[in-house]
Amino acid sequence: MEFGVVGILEGLWVAAILPLLVASLPFPQLGWFNGVVVGFAKRGKIMPQSSYSKITVPQRFFCHFYVLGVVWTTILLCTTWVYAYNTAPMVSEPFFFSSMLGYLTTSSSSVSSDGSHLVSSRHRYGLWLSVFLLLLMEAQVLRRLFETIYVFKYSPTARMHMFGYVAGLFFYTAAPLSLCCSNASEMFKYGANVVNRLIVAKSKGAIVPAFRFHWWEFVNPLLKLGWLSWIGASVFLWGWIHQHRCHEILGSLRNQGKKMDEYVVPCGDWFELVSSPHYLAEIVLYGGFVVASRGTDLTIWLLFGFVVGNLALAAAETHRWYLLKFDAYPKDRCAIIPFVY
Repeated sequence: MEFGVVGILEGLWVAAILPLLVASLPFPQLGWFNGVVVGFAKRGKIMPQSSYSKITVPQRFFCHFYVLGVVWTTILLCTTWVYAYNTAPMVSEPFFFSSMLGYLTTSSSSVSSDGSHLVSSRHRYGLWLSVFLLLLMEAQVLRRLFETIYVFKYSPTARMHMFGYVAGLFFYTAAPLSLCCSNASEMFKYGANVVNRLIVAKSKGAIVPAFRFHWWEFVNPLLKLGWLSWIGASVFLWGWIHQHRCHEILGSLRNQGKKMDEYVVPCGDWFELVSSPHYLAEIVLYGGFVVASRGTDLTIWLLFGFVVGNLALAAAETHRWYLLKFDAYPKDRCAIIPFVY
C-alpha cells in the first residue's frame, strides 16, 4: 500500500513533467505543442484578451491554491508529527499522548512498554524528516496565502486558463503529500485507528486518560536530523525571503501605474538579474527540499523537476512579453537563470 502511494505520486509527476519536457525541445515540428502547453500556462498580463473565454477563470482564484495548500499541509503536518512522536521517539523522556494512545491503540506489531511502536532507526529518521519538510512547506503556503490576500492587487480583468487552475489545485495537493508519501499509508491508518477508538471510548462512557504536552520533547527530534537537513532549510529560507521581496515589488507596481492595467518595469532585488526572480526563488526553495532530504527521495526529485520545468517555460514567455512591451527593457536581464537563460 505504501509503495502504491509513492508509485502513484511518482507516476503523476512523470506525467506532468513529460509535456513540459517535450514542449521545451528546440524542434520546429514541436512548435504547435509548445504553443498549446504555454497557452495553458498563460495568465494575467501575458494572456491576451483574445484568449478570454469560458475556459478561463479570474486570476484572483490563485487564492484557492493556497487555502487548499494551508489546510492540506496542516492536516499532513499534524498527523505526521503526532504519529512520529508516538511511534518513533528520538528521545527517552515521556512522550506526548503516550498514556492516552497506549490506552486507545493496539497493533499486531511490537510495542514498547509505553505503547509506542518499535521502529528501525532509519524509519524513525524518515518520519521526523517528513515532519521537518512539512514544516517548511507550511511556511511556504502560509506566506503565499498572506501575499495573495494582502500583497498582490489583481486586475479585475486578469484571467488564467482553466487547465492552469486545475494544475494548481493538483500541485498543492500532491506537493505536500510528496514530502511524506513513504509513510502516508501507515500514518493515516494510525490516525483513523486513534479517532475510531476515541469515538468508541466516548460512546461507552470510558474515561480517556489525560495527556501531557512538552514543547522540548516535541521539537527535540528535529534538531537531531543532521547538518544536510539544516543546510537544505537554509537554502529554502534564502529562496523564501527573496520570493517575498520580489512579490512585494510586483505588488507595488500597481501603485506606480496610472491605470489598473498599466504595467511598469520591475526593479530591485533579483529583478536586476532576471525577468522572473520570483520563479527563480521558487526553484531555489524547492531545491532546498531536495537538499534537506539528502537527495535520496525520487518523489521529491520529481516534484523539483516539475517546478523547474513549469517555471522555466512560464519565465521564458514572461521574458518575451517584457521585451515586446518595453523598448527600453534591460538587455542584460535573462529570463530566469542569471547570466545563463
